[in-house]
Amino acid sequence: MITIIAGTNRPNSNTLKVAKYYEKQLAEKGLASTLFDLQDLPANFIATDLYGKRSEAFEKIQELITQTRKFLFVIPEYNGSFPGVLKAFIDACIFPESFYDKKACLVGISSGKYGNIRGIEHFNGVCAYLHLHVMPLRLHIPYIKQELNEHGALFMEDTLKFTNQQIDKFIAY
Repeated sequence: MITIIAGTNRPNSNTLKVAKYYEKQLAEKGLASTLFDLQDLPANFIATDLYGKRSEAFEKIQELITQTRKFLFVIPEYNGSFPGVLKAFIDACIFPESFYDKKACLVGISSGKYGNIRGIEHFNGVCAYLHLHVMPLRLHIPYIKQELNEHGALFMEDTLKFTNQQIDKFIAY
């Protein structure tokens, strides 16, 4: 099972648009995936689902994560790194079975010119601790507002080429 994680809880985010793009591209290549948007986390999950506590709402999310074999994370740049809600989500998931010895693909996006290089590297460190094996080809999509068309889809030729290459490698990974 493949799960795509939109790595922010910001409403109407470009992260979610990119995650939906990857979901559509995987489907076109014959692979079903589940998209999990961090907006769908319980509003109070920091109080109800950390440190061994578990709410009924988070149980369903935990089940999805436990069943997933491959993750595709779309991660926006927040203050030179990745969103804190993504780290809190990882912390709320059961260790080690949530991510241990599973596979991941990382996509960084930013409104600036570096495509969240630092945030992806920071997140890669978290993945290493979790024994979540990250595919070597990581994409960094800069100037994300210019990369998305009026329908919220990626359309720039180079970006389409590189995302397609990454998806093919992720399928084989």
